[in-house]
Amino acid sequence: MSGHSRWAQIKRKKAKTDVQRGKLFSKILREITVAARSGGGDPKANMRLKAAIEAAKEANMPQENIKRAIQKGTGELPGEAYEEITYEGYGAGGVALMIRVLTDNRNRTAPELRHTFEKFGGHMGSSGAVAWMFDRKGVIQVDAEKIGEDDLLAQALDAGATDMKRVEKVFEITTAPGEMDAVRAGLEKNRVPVLQAEVMFVPQSTVRVEGKDAPAVLRLVEALEELDDVQAVYANYDIPDEVIEAISAA
Repeated sequence: MSGHSRWAQIKRKKAKTDVQRGKLFSKILREITVAARSGGGDPKANMRLKAAIEAAKEANMPQENIKRAIQKGTGELPGEAYEEITYEGYGAGGVALMIRVLTDNRNRTAPELRHTFEKFGGHMGSSGAVAWMFDRKGVIQVDAEKIGEDDLLAQALDAGATDMKRVEKVFEITTAPGEMDAVRAGLEKNRVPVLQAEVMFVPQSTVRVEGKDAPAVLRLVEALEELDDVQAVYANYDIPDEVIEAISAA
């Protein structure tokens, strides 16, 4: 199992401070605005928007904030013009990273990313430097405590999924990027407890990371995720569970 999924699960369990919640709200609002701009303001016809709204509700975001973000996306209210960009780079131990950002000023974002990479022992790469190590896939997460594995696998495959694995208390269902919405809709029609769905960069293989490189990689990923313009960080590290547990407890 890739350590990236394990680390993400641990971080979700940590309580959010007011500052962290504020940053989370900002990132979700950007996603809502961009989703509404690209696919319209109706979540029933725009699965990306629907997913962003669900993330907002999980974060206890006020409904009025969600409404305004949608209206900015559809042009009913004035708002920033966000640009969606993917940056690439390397961390300690040769770990490859893909960073998805939504920014209204790439001249601000790129230097911030470069500084963060350098601060934590990594370096940014040019376009295409590590992209070949990843595949874009749809990943749907399902509560593993509310449905049996065999039953879910059968339903997922029938709906068009390509693979499924368990990560702690969650099943991760993999789909082709263009099939994710249809697979999710098929599962939800059968009342499968979907937690979230996202098109992401999935590494083709992982790099084993131990020793001093392990905390350096996780610190880099966490620092990148804290940047206002960064929506998501994807990496190909594989860190042993016991090492991740020790780092998270420190």
